[in-house]
Amino acid sequence: MTLAAQAETVAPRRRFRGLSRLVRNRGALVGVVVVLFFVVLAVFAPWLATHDPFASSFTSVRKPPSAEYLLGTDEIGRDIYSRLLYGARASLMAGVVSVAIALAIGVPLGLIAGYFGGLVDGAVSRVIEALLAIPSLILAIALAATLGPSLMNAMLAIGIAATPIFVRLTRGQVLAVKTEDYVEGARAIGLPHILIIVRYILPNVLSPIVVQATITIATAIIAEASLSFLGLGQQPPNPSWGSMLNTAKNYMTQAPWMSIFPGGAIFLVVLGFNMLGDGLRDALDPRNN
Repeated sequence: MTLAAQAETVAPRRRFRGLSRLVRNRGALVGVVVVLFFVVLAVFAPWLATHDPFASSFTSVRKPPSAEYLLGTDEIGRDIYSRLLYGARASLMAGVVSVAIALAIGVPLGLIAGYFGGLVDGAVSRVIEALLAIPSLILAIALAATLGPSLMNAMLAIGIAATPIFVRLTRGQVLAVKTEDYVEGARAIGLPHILIIVRYILPNVLSPIVVQATITIATAIIAEASLSFLGLGQQPPNPSWGSMLNTAKNYMTQAPWMSIFPGGAIFLVVLGFNMLGDGLRDALDPRNN
């Protein structure tokens, strides 16, 4: 069997063993359950909601949790439970789309910089180092303020702010993999660079990228909530956990449930993604393979 063929068979075997370890990791399974729970809430929000999330009732202003309003009402009588469900859509979509943007930009740049090196690597690395010198949340706030307040612009800003992480991670992994014998063998038989990158390098650097993407989703959810809290994310009357907290800060003593439930939702979904990311890290660690 050639070195290239060995490389193609080793990666799938490692992923299978990693999946079996992931299933046995209780923390990771808890994370999966928590994430899936919120995904189900977001997907089936129209059927699970008990009230119109946009309908106000001035006879039900700041009502505490009850049989009619499961999680109480807000400052203009809107059902918090229903708004929480629809807010999950914005938060989860922001996390996934933002990371997808970061992956779409960062992974190709990291592959190119790490594989070709030289001037290309130098130019990409200097730009990434400059971006990494700026805290990602500050960069996201600046970009969102420049683009204008909306959920789409917030996702774009968060994705761009997270891109340097994936460029640096991918580049480092490529630098380690491109010196392997199977890559040298692929070069020796004259395979084109794009085929070597896609067929032999990318599959062998995916594991840490997947782990980082999972953890970055949690960071992106917090960033979206922060931008919405500042008025740069999801715009009223559309619900967002961050904007719900922004409103709730004015009623901490009169209606604490307005802040407890959206804050608790952010805490749980971020905890779920972090636990899942930790489980993936343990499962895909090559030292365990």
